[in-house]
Amino acid sequence: MKYSSKLYLIPSPLGDGAPSDVLPASLLQALPGIHKYVVEEVRTARRFLSAAGLKGHIDQLEFHTLNEHTKPAEVEALLSLFEDGAPVGLISEAGLPAVADPGARLVALCHTQGIEVVPFVGPSSLMMALMSSGLDGQSFAFAGYIPAKPDERKEALKQLEKRSFHQTQILIETPYRNDSLFKDMLGVLRDSTKVCVAANLTCPDQFIRTQTVGQWKKLREFSIGKRPCVFLFQAV
Repeated sequence: MKYSSKLYLIPSPLGDGAPSDVLPASLLQALPGIHKYVVEEVRTARRFLSAAGLKGHIDQLEFHTLNEHTKPAEVEALLSLFEDGAPVGLISEAGLPAVADPGARLVALCHTQGIEVVPFVGPSSLMMALMSSGLDGQSFAFAGYIPAKPDERKEALKQLEKRSFHQTQILIETPYRNDSLFKDMLGVLRDSTKVCVAANLTCPDQFIRTQTVGQWKKLREFSIGKRPCVFLFQAV
């Protein structure tokens, strides 16, 4: 079957600020023309779209969930959304859709079916953290989520540090495990290795700091807490 619909990749704010503060006018102007959305979390998507100018029209929209629990057959079934030629929007929980996000499965499916994928500009916590870290922006790698079990996590950090002599390493973690990951980073990485903590990017309480492991260790009371955070490090 040939599909004439397009999939629009719609970035969302990283925090609770006004969408117009971080999203371009072209994206906000396009939203009223999209009535079908595939989202990671319906409640979050409804709140975002309401703040983005669709308040009062949310009940007229069609929402379909795609998250880490969505089965392959359910992703395949989303192709029916593209049969009538109307545009479909993909929205992540925060930031760019399909980057460290289950929405990538729909994007991949669209490519196999010849459905045009159209990305909009929006905030990327990974790139914002990298550009503000002072670490190598010429060669870098996104390792995503590393193992949560302490022993496996420590071993993963050791292996990533070996690569970091020539390449900045970027990690993210579920917010409630931020401090345990950071503690293991300070316990495993060399004192001379530079570590950047970039939390709550684009928010009023944004925090970005790059120091060596040895310098971080001196801040005994430091806690990241449950703020969305990006970790970067590079051995020197």
